[in-house]
Amino acid sequence: MLDIIEHEHGIRELKLARPPVNALNPELIGRLKHAIEQASKQDVQALVLSGSPGLFSAGLDIPALLQLDHDAMRAFWNDFFGVCAALARSPIPVAAAVTGHSPAGGAVLAIFCDYRVMARGEFKIGLNEVQVGLTVPDCIQAALRRLVGPYRAERLLVSGAMLDADDALAAGMVDELTDVDHVVTRTLAWLEPLLQLPRQAMLATRALARADLASLFDDPDSLPVEAFLDGWFAPEAQATLHALVERLRNKKPG
Repeated sequence: MLDIIEHEHGIRELKLARPPVNALNPELIGRLKHAIEQASKQDVQALVLSGSPGLFSAGLDIPALLQLDHDAMRAFWNDFFGVCAALARSPIPVAAAVTGHSPAGGAVLAIFCDYRVMARGEFKIGLNEVQVGLTVPDCIQAALRRLVGPYRAERLLVSGAMLDADDALAAGMVDELTDVDHVVTRTLAWLEPLLQLPRQAMLATRALARADLASLFDDPDSLPVEAFLDGWFAPEAQATLHALVERLRNKKPG
């Protein structure tokens, strides 16, 4: 479900490994949160988040989440925002190896990282929550605004746009492109010279530069968990999400 791979220079790769599409369910989110939080306590120098070739993460496991009641969904969203917080507040660099398609929750993971290398080609990334009847919480909107600017973020968020790799690079949503087989290699290559800098100075400067992102999670009690729950269980969202699941079922062979 989450493979841990150790690389040179103290870099640890957290590879999403939940076939077929690395969908984010409660167990995977819980494991990812724990792994990110523990890394800096284990003398890890930097982290890489990756997926499988052609697919980083398809986002939330909607069919599984639709089976949860309010309490279970509350626990899930606390953990999901916890992952965002762990990335935003990580004391060590975290780079995203966006190995393919990355809608919704997959894009959220990437935008909270320090740097994003994406697979070149027809792969798409974006916060398309509006298209499935959900509202993007402000802490996540703020992370996107930080990357692409307020107006471009507005247009992308309100329309739920999915960008192909070239457009994502042009918009500033990702930092570089490479062929799908070398995304992790290029991500490691970005981290390696960073880790050769005087460490205390690099980490302190990084913390100052990312203080705005980290501050989004200063008060865990202020996170919009209840507002998101209200939106999730609203009739419009439930109808849209159930229709999406039905369309996905109809696409399956046989």
